Amino acid sequence: MIFLIQYDRPKGRIVTIKTFENSERLDAENSRLETELDLNRRGITHEVVLLEAASKDALRRTHQRYFEDLKDLGQIAKSARTDHK
Repeated sequence: MIFLIQYDRPKGRIVTIKTFENSERLDAENSRLETELDLNRRGITHEVVLLEAASKDALRRTHQRYFEDLKDLGQIAKSARTDHK
């Protein structure tokens, strides 16, 4: 599956997420470009990415930062540092 994510980095949250089948790669790429152009015209500086994963759960595991809020990510990072000592 292909996931198109629009992410508001300062707020640490997903604005939109769209799912495409692997066979719809061109549609996904065109949608990403249209989204970026629209945001640019409106002066909005969101991150727009296309990511591939077997499922949304797999995507959550590999790209956790898009799905956790900033507070949660800080706690996860702190725990990881503590576990390695």
